[in-house]
Amino acid sequence: MDRWQAMRIFVKVAETESFAETARHMHMSAPAVTRAVAALEELIGARLFVRTTRSVKMTEAGTRYFEDCRRILSDISEAEAAAAGSYATPAGTLAVTAPAMFGQMYVLPIMNEYLDSYPTMRARTFFVDRPVNIVEEGVDVAVRIGHLPDSGFTATKVGVVRRVICGAPSYFEKHGVPLTPADLKGHRIVASTSAWASPEWRFAGEQRVTIDVALQCNTNEAAIATARTGRGLTRVPFYQIAPALVAGELQIVLADYEEEPLPIHVMHPEGRHAPAKVRAFVDLAVARLRENRLLN
Repeated sequence: MDRWQAMRIFVKVAETESFAETARHMHMSAPAVTRAVAALEELIGARLFVRTTRSVKMTEAGTRYFEDCRRILSDISEAEAAAAGSYATPAGTLAVTAPAMFGQMYVLPIMNEYLDSYPTMRARTFFVDRPVNIVEEGVDVAVRIGHLPDSGFTATKVGVVRRVICGAPSYFEKHGVPLTPADLKGHRIVASTSAWASPEWRFAGEQRVTIDVALQCNTNEAAIATARTGRGLTRVPFYQIAPALVAGELQIVLADYEEEPLPIHVMHPEGRHAPAKVRAFVDLAVARLRENRLLN
């Protein structure tokens, strides 16, 4: 028995005081209405109506049950309407995670554009250089750099990230330009522990070079800032040094030996059933990141 449907039938019979009128209103046969009420009475273990040839009246138990049913059915209708609204129009709060610098440089502008388009929305960002458990930490959308494990989540590739070695022109004037990965052994290296912290740097063709790190920084920003002063070479994601490259403060070396770039994905856990707030942000993020030349 469909209890929700049986409750709707019971309420309509109580309101109309007629099985026949209820059958017409709900496009059912009169016997079907009678069977639904009888099944509900059997389930509850109490008579809901007193039936005569001329009238249908609720019992005392039926009167109490009628009020509860109306409240329950009203709550269900409101819940369905709210859910339908959240899937049709962006509503509520959106939580997005991304790597720290990538989030600040590329995801934050997208988030602000999103909020401009949907001013009733609210948002939270988690820009951190650690894996975020999307489900446990209540995140709606994640921007991930790197190869993804199998998760069952929906993931859309939006670009790639090159891993580049760079230094300041003043450094190269003083120490020369490394022409092969092996040449790095003769250069001052500034490394970051936030990414690719292994002392062994990998290159195309499965080449590997063990690096003697002169300065180890806990953030890429610190490593980049040091390299800009001409005090060493560092290895970071290309997008992080793009402004310094344009300004002539840094230049890339050993580009021909770079590993395959890492993919960038926008991912979320709900697939086609994602609410409108997620679908709208994902569509915008995919479009904006794909049109960014620094990420392709």
